[in-house]
Amino acid sequence: MPTKEEVYEALRTVEDPELGMDIVELGLLYDVEVDAANVKVTHSLTSMGCPAGAMIDEGIRDAAGSVPGVEHVDVELVWDPAWTPERMSDDAKFILGFG
Repeated sequence: MPTKEEVYEALRTVEDPELGMDIVELGLLYDVEVDAANVKVTHSLTSMGCPAGAMIDEGIRDAAGSVPGVEHVDVELVWDPAWTPERMSDDAKFILGFG
């Protein structure tokens, strides 16, 4: 059975192409739930009009689906709570000039 940590690590390969950083460092990944071979990933985007949304969604499905034992991936895009730069890792904030 896949673990939450394995899925989380796989999601580090999913980049926001506009910012050139992965969704974990950017704080866009909100939750990962693993129920046997089923995975649910909850995430947000930097804005509602993010043109990379479909690309990120596909990346999440591919990355989570590549974890051994994962048979189904459900991706949920949420806007509450809204993403803010405070959700980013310290490294991402430094690289992108947010502190």
